Amino acid sequence: MTLRCLFVDFNSYFASVEQQDDARLRGRPVGVVPVMAETTCCIAASYEAKAFGVKTGTPVWEARQKCPDIVLIEARPARYVEIHHRLMDAIQHCIPHDKAPSIDEVPCWLIGRERQRENAETIAGNIKRTLLDRGFDAIRCSIGIAPNEFLAKTASDMQKPDGLTVLELSDLPHKLHALELRDFCGIGPSMERRLQRAGIRSVEQLCAATREHLRAAWGSIEGDRYWLQLRGFHLPRRETQRGSVGHSHVLGPELRNYDGARSVLFKLLAKAAMRLRKEQFLAGGLAIRIRFVGMDKRFERDLSFAPIDDTPTLLKLLGRELEALERALANGRWNPKRYPPLSVSVTLVQLEPRGSISGELMPERHRSREMSAVLDKINQRYGNNALYFGAMQNALEQHAAPMRIAFGQIPETALEEDIGEGNAHELWLKRERQFKVLAETAHREAREKSRRPPSRT
Repeated sequence: MTLRCLFVDFNSYFASVEQQDDARLRGRPVGVVPVMAETTCCIAASYEAKAFGVKTGTPVWEARQKCPDIVLIEARPARYVEIHHRLMDAIQHCIPHDKAPSIDEVPCWLIGRERQRENAETIAGNIKRTLLDRGFDAIRCSIGIAPNEFLAKTASDMQKPDGLTVLELSDLPHKLHALELRDFCGIGPSMERRLQRAGIRSVEQLCAATREHLRAAWGSIEGDRYWLQLRGFHLPRRETQRGSVGHSHVLGPELRNYDGARSVLFKLLAKAAMRLRKEQFLAGGLAIRIRFVGMDKRFERDLSFAPIDDTPTLLKLLGRELEALERALANGRWNPKRYPPLSVSVTLVQLEPRGSISGELMPERHRSREMSAVLDKINQRYGNNALYFGAMQNALEQHAAPMRIAFGQIPETALEEDIGEGNAHELWLKRERQFKVLAETAHREAREKSRRPPSRT
C-alpha cells in the first residue's frame, strides 16, 4: 500500500466554467481574457482552442491569428469562486479533502484500505461520476494517485483531459522519464536553466542525480526535498510565514493613462492595507510597479519605513512617489499615448505581527489608525467601497481592480468583493503577474521582429 495522495486537477478551469454556463460555447474554441483588449493575453483556453496552439499566455492578437473562430470572453472570477466551492462539496461527498491550494485543484489523503490501488481508483471514479450527477458535464478533471502529493500532482498532469494516472513506487522513476523538466512543480524557466548549468537536461538525469547534486543545483535544502519526493517519500508541508501582501491589475484600455493608473494604484493599496489589518500584520515597506506598453523599463519604487498598517499614511506615501511620474508627464519626458501604462501593482513587504513591534502605537498615528478601523467596519458591514478615498474614484467608475483570485489562495468575499452593480468581475494575483509578463514579452518580441530587416530569399 504505497499510495497516499489522490490529487484532483480541473482541466482548463476558467474556460470550462464558461462552457458549463453557456452550452453554445461547448465544442467551440474559447479564450478567457482579463480585459477585452488586443494588448492583453489569454489566461485560459479551452481544449478546442489548445488544438490550434492557443494556451495560457498567448497574446490576443496571436490567438486570433492561430484560431480565427476563437470566442474571447472576459473573465468572471466571482463565478469561478462560486463553482469552486460547489466542486469541493462534490469531492467531499466521495472523500475528505485537504484545503485547496488553488482555485482549480485539491489534494485528498488516502487512509487504510483506500491506499490499495483498486480502492483508490474506485474513489477516483466516484468523484468523476458525482461531478456528472451534479450537472457538471462540461467541467472535467484529471486525477493523479501517488505515494506523495508532489507525485500525485505530477500524475494528474500526465493524462488530460479527464484522465486518471496512478504512480506506484514500482513505477519510479521510469514512468517519469517521458516528461519535460518544466512539467514538474517548482521548475520554471529560471530553475530549468540552473539545472542545465548543473548538467541536468532531462527528467531521466534529474531522477538519476544524487541528493548532493540536487542540493547544489538548488543551492538549498529544497534540492534535498526534491530528491526525496521523486522517490516517493511523503514530506509534510513546510510552514511558511506570510512575507508580503499585494495586489496587481492589468489596466483596461480606458485606464491606460496617468490618472487611470494612479486611481487603480490607490485602490489596490487600500485593499492591501485592509487585508494587512485583517491578518494582524504591520508593514515596513512598500513596492510600487508600473509596466508600460512598448517600453522595457518600468516605473519602480521601493520604500522602507517604520512598521504601519493604516491606510491614510500608506496612501500618502504612494502619492508622494507618483509625483515623479506626474512631473515626467508634465515636462514631456513620458508620452502616455506612445507608452501607455499596461499594468500596476503594489506590495506591502517586511511584515511583522502586530504587537511584536515595540512603540508601534505612536501618538501621531493614532488618528490614522482609528480612521482605518472605522473604514474597515463600515465596508465590512455595507460592502467594500461603500466608503472610500477620493483618489480611487476613477478606478471605481471603471470597475477596475476588484477581487482577485490567486491560484494559490481562494479569496475571502467579505474582504475582496466590491459593492455595486457590475463589480463582480474579479481577477487574480499570482497568475496575473505571470500574464503581464507574458503579454509584455509578446509585445517586445513583436516589436523586435518588426525592426528586423526582411530576410533575403
